[in-house]
Amino acid sequence: MRLSEILGMLMINPADHPDAEISSVTCSTDKIRPGSLFAAVRGAQNDGHEYLRLAASKGAVAAIGDREIANADGLIYIKTDNAELAYTLACAAFYGNPQRELKLIGVTGTNGKTTVTTMLRSIIAMAGVGCGLIGTVENICGGKSCPASLTTPPAEELFALLRGMADAGDHCCVMEVSSHALARNRVYGIDFDVGVMTNVTRDHLDFHKTMEAYAMAKASLMEKSRISIVNADDSWAEHFIKNARKCVTYAIDREADFRAREIVFGPDNITFTTPLGKMKLPAGGRFAIYNALAAMAAAKELGLDTDLILAGTESFRGVKGRMELLKTKGKYKVYIDYAHTPDGLENVLKALRAFAPGRIITVFGCGGDRDRTKRPIMGEISGHLSDFSVVTSDNPRTEDPAGIIADILSGIKTTRFIAVPDRREAVRTALGMAGENDIVLLAGKGHETYQIVGTEKLHMDEREFVQEFENEA
Repeated sequence: MRLSEILGMLMINPADHPDAEISSVTCSTDKIRPGSLFAAVRGAQNDGHEYLRLAASKGAVAAIGDREIANADGLIYIKTDNAELAYTLACAAFYGNPQRELKLIGVTGTNGKTTVTTMLRSIIAMAGVGCGLIGTVENICGGKSCPASLTTPPAEELFALLRGMADAGDHCCVMEVSSHALARNRVYGIDFDVGVMTNVTRDHLDFHKTMEAYAMAKASLMEKSRISIVNADDSWAEHFIKNARKCVTYAIDREADFRAREIVFGPDNITFTTPLGKMKLPAGGRFAIYNALAAMAAAKELGLDTDLILAGTESFRGVKGRMELLKTKGKYKVYIDYAHTPDGLENVLKALRAFAPGRIITVFGCGGDRDRTKRPIMGEISGHLSDFSVVTSDNPRTEDPAGIIADILSGIKTTRFIAVPDRREAVRTALGMAGENDIVLLAGKGHETYQIVGTEKLHMDEREFVQEFENEA
């Protein structure tokens, strides 16, 4: 694509700059190749304007920035008011604005995004409609799955995925939209047909600083959506409703457009009624009902048939790392869940408590270089709702694991716990303690098959640990 074509879509007069053939658009110096358009975006740690010389040396021919630059080291330099916004729009332009060729459904919230998006895609696919997926666990393009890098990828990857979906014949895309993506304008310029809000609870305060800023970042998805689906039971619901162009609500406790009634929690399933009819789901907690209501409401707004929505929701069998029950030889049960926030941990423990015949032994930790204030809160929750807690490492990153564990332990108000920093040994300890009818919950890692120690991503899959220890027994 010619630079002049991209500038035209950015509402910048192409005649004001020399033209050139553009081979890619990127804000990462690692991805620059001959002919690249480099976006000098200011990040939390680095300012892209400081890497113009490096960009030129690697073959970039042009750069977008928002600073006055006297010498761009031979690059065609385009000054804009906001390099971050210009970068997103340039990526969209480079891939031919594929977002205009798809029905887009965005799902935001602290918890439930992965389950809601995957469930909704399953319902849409059951209708025989090609539907892509962008999320935490995987991306699906034209029916083919590939690993995900971030919940919502950078603009260059995002629009490449959307282009791939459109070219492969997909008509829809269901996308997890993180608060980081909204705050950093990764989805700037995208109009969503449906936007879904699951809930807002404590998370990512290392980035957003306050709950208000965190909630407002998520609520901005409603401004970008033709129809908003909002959890009316959530304490932040009014902020989302105020930002919505048109709103459909769902709830368990409050009156709502989609309200679950006649709820019965059984040992093997949950039954309840909805405006579309009766529903039966595998055993789980209230969060399972919320996820189903969100997906059903979104599917209805997309115009899908009621019987198909009911059948698609009931047939959904979950997502890897979300209340995932492992096959074990022991008389105990092992669940893996991604719960890595206070609300997420509380939800899954309450769900397990509803049908646990024996003890609940919880293995969990907290991520390093992230919000420290949630650590004692999660310790208190596990101490209160578990029969025994095994506190261990999650992704310590550049922090000392012992310090993270100490923060967690400061919140535990019982003596029913042990600290085992090595996660492999923590899993072994929990399984060794588990007896007949007990449940072992491995919380925090979910779908992840790695652990980040320092700046290295090391292979670590708890499923392998469980299998290994059972084979030893």
